[in-house]
Amino acid sequence: MSGFQQLFDQYDWDEVKAGIYAKTATDVERALSARKRTLEDFKALISPAAMPYLEQMAQLSRQLTQQRFGNTMQLYIPLYLSNECQNICTYCGFSLDNKITRKTLQKEEILREVEAIKAMGYEHVLLVTGEANQTVGLDYFREALELIRPHFANISMEVQPMDEADYKALIPYGLHSVLVYQETYHRADYKLHHPKGKKSNFNYRLDTPDRLGRAGIHKIGLGVLIGLEDWRTDSFFTALHLQYLEKTYWQTRYSLSFPRLRPCSGGLPPKVNMNDRELVQLICAYRLLDQEVELSLSTRETARFRDNVIKLGITALSAGSRTNPGGYATDTGSLEQFEISDERSPAVIAGMLRSQGYEPVWKDWDESF
Repeated sequence: MSGFQQLFDQYDWDEVKAGIYAKTATDVERALSARKRTLEDFKALISPAAMPYLEQMAQLSRQLTQQRFGNTMQLYIPLYLSNECQNICTYCGFSLDNKITRKTLQKEEILREVEAIKAMGYEHVLLVTGEANQTVGLDYFREALELIRPHFANISMEVQPMDEADYKALIPYGLHSVLVYQETYHRADYKLHHPKGKKSNFNYRLDTPDRLGRAGIHKIGLGVLIGLEDWRTDSFFTALHLQYLEKTYWQTRYSLSFPRLRPCSGGLPPKVNMNDRELVQLICAYRLLDQEVELSLSTRETARFRDNVIKLGITALSAGSRTNPGGYATDTGSLEQFEISDERSPAVIAGMLRSQGYEPVWKDWDESF
């Protein structure tokens, strides 16, 4: 055993959770005044004791974000290639046990989707599929990337975890970044929510960012699905994972996302609810811990919330998203993976950003950033 798993196994979930909830106002004040914050400081900043300090956290987070990223906001959009999946996941509309019409886009359909996305102004696209190796495996991804690459400056993927050699094989076809969410770092609850399929292998998924780092992927995206377990404890393990990766694969860039559990076909209600103030707290805590990491907020969140939180640490927004294969041009009525909340068009989002003094960036950050 090597990589992050070796470090992860040194921590006990219940002990970490107890440590977070034991933090006091003194711990929070110490964290806020620190020049370089540690994971213990991060525990304090995500603890209930930090809630009275939210305004101070928000001001510091905004200042640090502007220093590093300026008044720019990256816009991105998902392109769902397939809803076929071999896993059973309790929270996902694509789960194998959901009786839905399955669809995988073919070449002509992909090009129509690309045309629709390009018409919105995008130069960066996120390719998404369910986890079905036999249908949407390495060969399919090669063909899709080869087809899509001429049309976009940057291509990201959020698909099933793959072997290191597979990631290396896709880089020459234009693969720029990969998002892989652990969903939850709680082993027992992970198994509860992933009872069948390759995704039920907790360790293989946990090792995925290490495989990405060794393969030389330009950017790695991390996160958990907020609502499956205690969000504070899951977020600590995400931060632990991030710091390990930044130290080990220091030439790679990193991003974090904060997806809150949304309604879907056959889905379950959240075990743990996170309110808007707590999500703001988490965003600011991550920024205070790490000034370099990119922080992304999707259309899962409401328009009002996104409009108000972008200045507090966010560096990337999705806009105009559809979470079903063919959702932009070829099969607009098919079942979505989950319900989106902010349904405004990319043009409207861009106008909102400009009204707040931001410059919309339609592709992933240039090297100069």
